[in-house]
Amino acid sequence: MSDFGNQTVQWFPGHMAKTRRLIKESLSLVDAVTEITDARIPSSSANPELSEIIAGKPRIVLLNKCDVADENATQLWIKHYKSKGISALAVDCRSGKGLNAYLPLVRDVLKDKIESNAAKGMAGRPLRVMVVGIPNTGKSSFINRMAGRNRAKVADRPGVTRQNNWFAVGNGVELLDTPGVLWPKFDDPTVGDRLAFIGSVKDEILDSETLAVRLLEVLCADYPQRLEQRYSISDFASLTAGEVLEMIGKKRGMLIRGGGVDTERASNILLDEYRGGKLGRITFERP
Repeated sequence: MSDFGNQTVQWFPGHMAKTRRLIKESLSLVDAVTEITDARIPSSSANPELSEIIAGKPRIVLLNKCDVADENATQLWIKHYKSKGISALAVDCRSGKGLNAYLPLVRDVLKDKIESNAAKGMAGRPLRVMVVGIPNTGKSSFINRMAGRNRAKVADRPGVTRQNNWFAVGNGVELLDTPGVLWPKFDDPTVGDRLAFIGSVKDEILDSETLAVRLLEVLCADYPQRLEQRYSISDFASLTAGEVLEMIGKKRGMLIRGGGVDTERASNILLDEYRGGKLGRITFERP
C-alpha cells in the first residue's frame, strides 16, 4: 500500500486538523456521538483518534453492512464494545435492518441526561446526537433512513457535507451531520488493504493483482471453504495465494497465448465476486 500511503500523506493532514476542530466546536451542541463503521472491518473503518476527539461523550457504534459480514464476528464485536462501556448495534443502513433499535438505544444511553433535563424543567428538550464516520461507511445513508427523507446528500466521496445539518428523527432525538472528513489509520498498510478489499479505496490506486493476492491470503487462512465452494479449489495448505489466483484463472478459462493465465482478469473477477457477495458473508477483523 505504499503508493496509497504516500498519496494520503500529502493531502490528509490539513483535513485532519480542520475536522478535529469542527467536531470539537460542535461537541457542546450534542449529548452523544454515533459512529458508523463497516461491520466487515470495524477497526479499519473507524477513526483511530475518535475517543480522544469526542472527549468522553457517550458513544454508540453502528456496525453497518452487517448483512455482508460474518454474523459470529459481528456478535464478537458487539461484546467487545460492551466490555469497553460502548453500546453497539448491527445494522444495514440501506435496508433499515436493525435501525428500529437505534432510537430506544439512544434514550437508554442518555437516560441520565433525560432525568437531568426533567429535573431542570426541560423534560421535552430534544436529545442531540452527532453522527460521524469515515467516507463510505454509510453515514448519509443512515441519516436519510432515520430522517425518512433524502435530506442528507449521499455520495461515495469525502467532503460532500459542508455545514452543520440537523435532522429530527422522532422519539425526541435530533441528529447532527457534521462537516469535515474523518480518516482511517492510514499509516497502517493492513488498514489500506482492508479498505481496498471492500471497495472503499479506488481500485486504480492499488494494482488489482497485488490486492487480489492479499485478499486470497486472508481468505485461504480464514474462509477456505468459501473458495472451495466457489472455485472448486482445495488443498490450500500446499498453495501460495498467487498459485490459488492462477488456479481460479484456469478454472474460469482465463488463458492467454502460450497457455499462461490472465491473472489480471482473474484478479478482477475475484474482487468483483467478493464485493458482490458471491463468496458469502466475510469479516476481515476480530476484536
